[in-house]
Amino acid sequence: MSRNSEIIKCTQTGSECLHVKHETGLDIYIMEMPGYHSCFALFGTKYGSINTRFRLKGEESYTEVPEGIAHYLEHKLFENEDCDAFARYARTGASANAYTSFDRTAYLFGCSENFGASLEILLDFVQKPYFTKETVEKEQGIIAQEIRMNNDEAGWRVFFNMLKNMYHNHPVRIDIAGTEESIRKIDAELLYKCYNTFYNLHNMVLSVAGNVKADEVLAICDKLLRPCEDQGLEEVYADEPDTIVSKYVEATLPVGTPIFNLGFKVRPRSGGELVRAELIASVLLEVLLGPSSKLYNDMLNEGLINSEFEADSPFTGDGYFVLSCGGETEEPEKVRDRILEALETAKRDGFDRESMPSCPV
Repeated sequence: MSRNSEIIKCTQTGSECLHVKHETGLDIYIMEMPGYHSCFALFGTKYGSINTRFRLKGEESYTEVPEGIAHYLEHKLFENEDCDAFARYARTGASANAYTSFDRTAYLFGCSENFGASLEILLDFVQKPYFTKETVEKEQGIIAQEIRMNNDEAGWRVFFNMLKNMYHNHPVRIDIAGTEESIRKIDAELLYKCYNTFYNLHNMVLSVAGNVKADEVLAICDKLLRPCEDQGLEEVYADEPDTIVSKYVEATLPVGTPIFNLGFKVRPRSGGELVRAELIASVLLEVLLGPSSKLYNDMLNEGLINSEFEADSPFTGDGYFVLSCGGETEEPEKVRDRILEALETAKRDGFDRESMPSCPV
């Protein structure tokens, strides 16, 4: 098969990665690491929980699908008409897994031997969907139980309560697994519709690293990847105002110490502007709230927070940009007020430059 390729080189470390644009439309990244014992591969698609409204080239209207369907599809793809993918991996000795996030779904494995056979399994089962009315209905009970477990996990619940009170319409406000009500609307026809839309090789990526040879990887890809047409996928999200839904929400769960999240809704960005904004936000969070900051140590010494407190990296994606921090405290409102006061002081007086790490922007 014909292919276009380039070498991506890290100027800091000198390491190199081969990027191949395969004839089928798939982006393939291969990092040969001689001397390493293990190999890893990830086969992913740009499809996650926020992708609930879309259309393809030539379609006049948008398709809207139930919340949680990307996660549901991930679960079902491991089963086909013959056997479970995990059973196949067991024969090669590979350790396999998968995950669905807000904007991507990935299938991955790691191994120390039989890499070629394991890669063939990965490329094979992800390209062979098999959904029936019976198998789809069987999964509903399993995922409903997972949703209930998430609702009982305090950290997860606090995080999504924060998002629901920041975003009016954007689907980032909804649990990745959906709701018990939304998953009851999922059927085999909808799963095939989403699979054929988002599991198009033009919307996917294969990443391989470890003690591998690029020629071996590409030979397996040539054998197993199925040519497909770029469908002109278009995604759209509901209009989202700059305002938040509410400033405060509280839920009751049995925990030893109250858990909190404090979030800031920021104008979303994309492309190079997003990368720059993420770097700047990361530095500012570290300077203001990191373990070496005055505010962090003052609150720690006063017993307002403990070592569980952390300022997260910016949480960003298509149509959303969130800065947040959280942890355990008996006085969440007092912690909130101290942080807001420190932000106002920084806006008025600026930061002490000696306390700021270098920022490559």
